[in-house]
Amino acid sequence: MKPHPGSAWDPALLLVVLSAVCVAWGAWKGWTLYYGDAEAHVNIARRVVDSRTPGYEQLGTVWLPLPHLLMLPLVVSRFLWRTGLAGAIPSAAAFVAAGTFLFLAARRAFNSDVAGWVAMFVFALNPNLLYLQSTPMTEPLSFACLCGLLYYTVRFGESRASKDAAWAGVCALLGTLTRYDGWFVLPLAAVYIALARRWRPVVLFCCLAGLGPLYWLAHNWWYYGNPLEFYNGYYSAKQIYQRALDGGGFRYPGDGDWGKAWLYYRTAAELGAGSPLLWIGSVGAIVAVVRRAWWPVVLLASLPLFYLLSMHGSGTPIFVPSLWPNTYYNTRYGLSILPLLAFGAAACANIPNLKWIATLIVPAVVIPWIAYPHPNNWICWKESQVNSEVRRQWTRQAAAYLGSHYHSGDGIIMQFGDLSGILRTANIPFREALQDGNGPLFRSALIRPDLFLWEDWGIAIEGDPVSQMLRKQLKKKPRFELVYSFPRPKEPAIEIFRRLR
Repeated sequence: MKPHPGSAWDPALLLVVLSAVCVAWGAWKGWTLYYGDAEAHVNIARRVVDSRTPGYEQLGTVWLPLPHLLMLPLVVSRFLWRTGLAGAIPSAAAFVAAGTFLFLAARRAFNSDVAGWVAMFVFALNPNLLYLQSTPMTEPLSFACLCGLLYYTVRFGESRASKDAAWAGVCALLGTLTRYDGWFVLPLAAVYIALARRWRPVVLFCCLAGLGPLYWLAHNWWYYGNPLEFYNGYYSAKQIYQRALDGGGFRYPGDGDWGKAWLYYRTAAELGAGSPLLWIGSVGAIVAVVRRAWWPVVLLASLPLFYLLSMHGSGTPIFVPSLWPNTYYNTRYGLSILPLLAFGAAACANIPNLKWIATLIVPAVVIPWIAYPHPNNWICWKESQVNSEVRRQWTRQAAAYLGSHYHSGDGIIMQFGDLSGILRTANIPFREALQDGNGPLFRSALIRPDLFLWEDWGIAIEGDPVSQMLRKQLKKKPRFELVYSFPRPKEPAIEIFRRLR
């Protein structure tokens, strides 16, 4: 007999409380926007409603649109925008949904409430995930979509009902609009549903889930003339990596090397999930397959496989401090194994005649984190803290300078990117800035500043197009002067220019 579905409210309420505490704590500590990507996500959402040319086009390319669209109702509040909570709140809601769906999926797969609780606690008590869900990062939303897809496909495996296939299609659709790993799971889920040998469910699933990739290809074709702009365009990871190689940069570990790709991913996974869970969950995944709960293992394992393939052939790196080049970058990608390990732990908790193991699994997984509770031991937090230290410093200093000299209506020309954090920190609306998302207005000012540059200020990274243009204007009309420069170790300086009257 299946467990009563009403009990899903209990884990959901616990997750809400846990999530809210972590979001509030992170905001109080000032951690919400440590990640550069977190800053970018909340600012992209903000420029949709606050820009010289506000609207849909401001969503841009490369990053998928759903996380930014979910922020829109909140980012209109200047307080929620400036604190980053406009992005943290949807992320926290996604964390609650992910944990609840994982509870329901494990409970149904093993016909055991205990298995559901073990999966949820192992997943939700991971400090790296708790940190990510308190920021505007996209991983929690991706987990929510994946776990929703898992739950409804597990239900479909029992019911063969078109309704369950349709809900699975909706979850998959949302996943394809969140992160590109959501595209990778579509063929697997479609094949699984097709195994039922009923045409209506598989057609429903494919029609719903396929809308996401088709929409994004059309979006890129319409605005950029290239359906694959997100993959091979100027701002794509592939092209950024190629420009780094052309400039004499090193080849990423794992690029074309399966052994190194596995080594770096496995190390990041162990640092993110913790050694006890890595071993328990791996054994549990084998147990689940033996007990014929093979589909959840296949679906959840597709996420780690996606990142291994990306490291091997798509110019996606993972750097961890224990391996060359001994630094932090994309460590959170190792956390993609967490749902699989949590499901594996649930399988271990449901081994016949060994049910007592369930009482040991959660403490074994959580105690190492409790024994060393400092955030320096949370690899995702540490990455965000180390990599943002210089950025946060120059952002504060540049914002302080502008705050004491800038007058509303003066106007600023700048490229968006990291520099947008200066305006957020200085509480200057984006509509005051002419930036590269403004299309012809921005390009005209760069090409013919004598005719189209009306802004009194410029913010630039030394050597970027705005910097080059304004440096030419040091002795031309309209004439500018360099009033502020913040040097950065091994990187171009941050520059602020002002028009001379």
